[in-house]
Amino acid sequence: MSIFGNRRQTDIPAPALDPKPSVLTSTSAAMIGFETVLGRNSVLEGSFRCNANVRIDGVFSGQLEITGNMLVGETARITADINARNISIAGTVNGNVNGRKVQILRTGRVKGDIRATALTTEEGAFIDGKITMIGEEPKPENELSSPLESSPIVTDSPPTAAG
Repeated sequence: MSIFGNRRQTDIPAPALDPKPSVLTSTSAAMIGFETVLGRNSVLEGSFRCNANVRIDGVFSGQLEITGNMLVGETARITADINARNISIAGTVNGNVNGRKVQILRTGRVKGDIRATALTTEEGAFIDGKITMIGEEPKPENELSSPLESSPIVTDSPPTAAG
Protein backbone atom coordinates (compact mmCIF):
# COMPACT_ATOMS: atom_id res chain seq x y z
CA MET A 1 0.00 0.00 0.00
CA SER A 2 1.40 3.38 -0.90
CA ILE A 3 1.67 6.41 1.33
CA PHE A 4 -1.32 7.87 -0.47
CA GLY A 5 -3.52 4.78 -0.12
CA ASN A 6 -5.49 3.33 -2.98
CA ARG A 7 -6.76 6.63 -4.30
CA ARG A 8 -7.92 6.62 -7.87
CA GLN A 9 -8.50 9.78 -9.76
CA THR A 10 -11.92 10.07 -11.31
CA ASP A 11 -12.92 12.17 -14.27
CA ILE A 12 -14.68 15.18 -12.82
CA PRO A 13 -15.79 17.91 -15.19
CA ALA A 14 -13.68 21.02 -14.77
CA PRO A 15 -15.52 24.01 -13.31
CA ALA A 16 -15.94 27.13 -15.43
CA LEU A 17 -12.88 29.36 -15.15
CA ASP A 18 -13.33 32.43 -13.01
CA PRO A 19 -11.28 35.42 -14.19
CA LYS A 20 -10.57 36.22 -10.53
CA PRO A 21 -8.98 33.16 -8.87
CA SER A 22 -10.27 32.35 -5.43
CA VAL A 23 -7.92 32.18 -2.47
CA LEU A 24 -7.91 29.14 -0.19
CA THR A 25 -8.52 30.13 3.39
CA SER A 26 -7.79 26.74 4.93
CA THR A 27 -4.33 25.19 4.72
CA SER A 28 -5.75 21.72 5.41
CA ALA A 29 -7.94 21.93 2.31
CA ALA A 30 -4.87 22.42 0.14
CA MET A 31 -3.18 19.26 1.46
CA ILE A 32 -5.97 16.83 0.50
CA GLY A 33 -5.27 14.93 -2.72
CA PHE A 34 -2.88 16.37 -5.29
CA GLU A 35 -2.92 20.08 -5.98
CA THR A 36 -0.50 19.74 -8.89
CA VAL A 37 -0.40 16.90 -11.42
CA LEU A 38 1.98 16.57 -14.36
CA GLY A 39 0.17 14.19 -16.71
CA ARG A 40 1.68 11.21 -18.51
CA ASN A 41 1.85 13.06 -21.85
CA SER A 42 3.61 16.10 -20.35
CA VAL A 43 7.27 17.11 -20.44
CA LEU A 44 8.63 19.76 -18.07
CA GLU A 45 12.15 21.01 -17.52
CA GLY A 46 13.47 23.43 -14.89
CA SER A 47 13.20 24.17 -11.20
CA PHE A 48 9.81 23.30 -9.72
CA ARG A 49 8.74 24.40 -6.23
CA CYS A 50 5.38 23.69 -4.66
CA ASN A 51 3.89 24.04 -1.16
CA ALA A 52 1.33 21.26 -1.65
CA ASN A 53 1.05 17.64 -2.77
CA VAL A 54 2.39 16.82 -6.25
CA ARG A 55 1.93 13.87 -8.59
CA ILE A 56 4.14 13.41 -11.64
CA ASP A 57 3.23 10.88 -14.34
CA GLY A 58 5.16 12.51 -17.20
CA VAL A 59 8.76 13.45 -17.91
CA PHE A 60 10.54 15.98 -15.69
CA SER A 61 14.14 17.12 -15.54
CA GLY A 62 15.64 19.75 -13.26
CA GLN A 63 15.11 20.33 -9.53
CA LEU A 64 12.06 19.47 -7.38
CA GLU A 65 11.42 21.23 -4.04
CA ILE A 66 8.09 20.07 -2.62
CA THR A 67 6.99 20.89 0.94
CA GLY A 68 4.06 18.48 0.69
CA ASN A 69 3.96 14.84 -0.39
CA MET A 70 5.06 13.59 -3.78
CA LEU A 71 3.95 10.64 -5.88
CA VAL A 72 6.06 9.54 -8.84
CA GLY A 73 3.62 7.58 -11.00
CA GLU A 74 4.46 4.39 -12.93
CA THR A 75 4.81 6.24 -16.23
CA ALA A 76 7.01 9.00 -14.78
CA ARG A 77 10.62 9.50 -15.84
CA ILE A 78 12.34 12.03 -13.60
CA THR A 79 15.89 13.27 -13.97
CA ALA A 80 16.15 15.51 -10.92
CA ASP A 81 16.95 15.68 -7.24
CA ILE A 82 13.73 15.34 -5.25
CA ASN A 83 13.21 17.06 -1.90
CA ALA A 84 9.76 16.45 -0.41
CA ARG A 85 8.10 15.53 2.88
CA ASN A 86 6.95 12.00 1.94
CA ILE A 87 7.82 10.43 -1.40
CA SER A 88 6.27 7.38 -3.06
CA ILE A 89 8.04 6.17 -6.22
CA ALA A 90 6.42 3.85 -8.77
CA GLY A 91 8.28 5.21 -11.82
CA THR A 92 11.91 6.01 -12.69
CA VAL A 93 14.02 8.58 -10.84
CA ASN A 94 17.58 9.48 -11.86
CA GLY A 95 18.72 11.74 -9.03
CA ASN A 96 18.97 12.00 -5.27
CA VAL A 97 15.85 11.55 -3.15
CA ASN A 98 15.45 13.35 0.20
CA GLY A 99 12.36 12.99 2.36
CA ARG A 100 11.00 12.04 5.76
CA LYS A 101 9.34 8.86 4.49
CA VAL A 102 10.43 7.36 1.19
CA GLN A 103 8.64 4.42 -0.37
CA ILE A 104 9.84 2.56 -3.46
CA LEU A 105 7.03 0.51 -4.97
CA ARG A 106 7.57 -2.70 -6.98
CA THR A 107 7.74 -0.80 -10.29
CA GLY A 108 9.94 1.95 -8.82
CA ARG A 109 13.50 2.55 -10.04
CA VAL A 110 15.92 4.94 -8.32
CA LYS A 111 19.42 5.71 -9.58
CA GLY A 112 20.77 8.05 -6.94
CA ASP A 113 21.27 8.43 -3.22
CA ILE A 114 18.33 8.22 -0.83
CA ARG A 115 18.26 10.14 2.45
CA ALA A 116 15.26 9.47 4.68
CA THR A 117 14.01 8.96 8.22
CA ALA A 118 12.04 5.88 7.07
CA LEU A 119 12.44 3.79 3.92
CA THR A 120 10.20 1.02 2.65
CA THR A 121 10.59 -1.02 -0.49
CA GLU A 122 8.39 -3.56 -2.18
CA GLU A 123 9.74 -6.73 -3.76
CA GLY A 124 10.96 -5.84 -7.24
CA ALA A 125 11.95 -2.25 -6.43
CA PHE A 126 15.37 -1.20 -7.77
CA ILE A 127 17.85 1.12 -6.03
CA ASP A 128 21.30 2.00 -7.37
CA GLY A 129 22.83 4.39 -4.84
CA LYS A 130 23.68 5.01 -1.22
CA ILE A 131 20.97 4.93 1.43
CA THR A 132 21.37 7.17 4.47
CA MET A 133 18.93 6.78 7.31
CA ILE A 134 18.58 9.95 9.35
CA GLY A 135 17.06 10.30 12.80
CA GLU A 136 15.25 13.15 14.37
CA GLU A 137 17.37 16.27 14.46
CA PRO A 138 19.02 16.62 17.89
CA LYS A 139 17.93 19.54 20.02
CA PRO A 140 20.61 22.21 20.36
CA GLU A 141 22.48 22.11 23.64
CA ASN A 142 22.14 24.95 26.10
CA GLU A 143 24.76 27.46 25.03
CA LEU A 144 25.18 28.75 28.60
CA SER A 145 26.61 25.52 30.00
CA SER A 146 30.25 24.72 29.42
CA PRO A 147 31.60 21.22 28.79
CA LEU A 148 33.32 21.25 32.21
CA GLU A 149 30.07 21.83 34.08
CA SER A 150 28.42 18.71 32.71
CA SER A 151 31.40 16.31 32.89
CA PRO A 152 32.57 14.62 36.13
CA ILE A 153 35.91 15.64 37.62
CA VAL A 154 38.51 12.88 37.36
CA THR A 155 41.85 12.95 39.17
CA ASP A 156 44.79 10.56 39.07
CA SER A 157 45.62 10.68 42.79
CA PRO A 158 43.50 8.93 45.42
CA PRO A 159 41.71 11.10 47.98
CA THR A 160 43.63 11.65 51.21
CA ALA A 161 42.24 11.38 54.72
CA ALA A 162 42.15 14.63 56.60
CA GLY A 163 43.76 14.27 59.98
